[in-house]
Amino acid sequence: MSTHVTSLTLDGLDKLSAHARRCVFWEMDPAAIHSSRGFCDQEFEKEAWLSMVMLEWGSCGQVAVMDGKPVGSALYAPPRTVPRAQLLPTAPVGADAVLLTSLRLEPAGEEQNLGTTLIQAVVADLVRRGVRALEAFGIRNTEETGPIDTTGLASATAARECSPEECMIPADFLEDNGFEIVAPHHRFPRLRLELNRDHGWKEDVEAALERLIHTASVSLVDIGERTPVGAH
Repeated sequence: MSTHVTSLTLDGLDKLSAHARRCVFWEMDPAAIHSSRGFCDQEFEKEAWLSMVMLEWGSCGQVAVMDGKPVGSALYAPPRTVPRAQLLPTAPVGADAVLLTSLRLEPAGEEQNLGTTLIQAVVADLVRRGVRALEAFGIRNTEETGPIDTTGLASATAARECSPEECMIPADFLEDNGFEIVAPHHRFPRLRLELNRDHGWKEDVEAALERLIHTASVSLVDIGERTPVGAH
């Protein structure tokens, strides 16, 4: 069983699940969707949004592939490009953060715990790009809304219509993956993952390289001191 995660590209949108390709929960203003009275081509709008973000900002998704078949995806983008991000009660997203909007898995991806793998791929991409933090709006169940399945993420093959329960990431899952609540709310807390603090491997690698260069320099000086004068 071979599994790998790749960055989403303009010519690879077919790697997204059917729901992810047509879901515009985050990408369109709810008022615009309502005013379209059902005539909105959601798949076209989603592709247009993805194309716009990728052309202006770069890849905004990670796709998990198992044995050649896509089994999950994560989408993220600058909050200014995400209309619904301005409407939630715990907005706005931090000015130095990128927003993780959706994380969906096929059953096979959930069995392999690829949700965490996708989060790690997003983090690795953002660290390379110098982003300081990753934020997300989580969702919790209430007595009025009923229970939310926090044991897994939304199914990539779900045929249900878009809704907070279907299209948002459970807050418990985010907390299990290192996110911390920065804006509490009984229903829609906003969570944050500090990339510089929680993922200091970049600084560790740089420090190790500096030590290696310093050691090499000392060794060269030492060799020079031991070489007899006039020797070639």
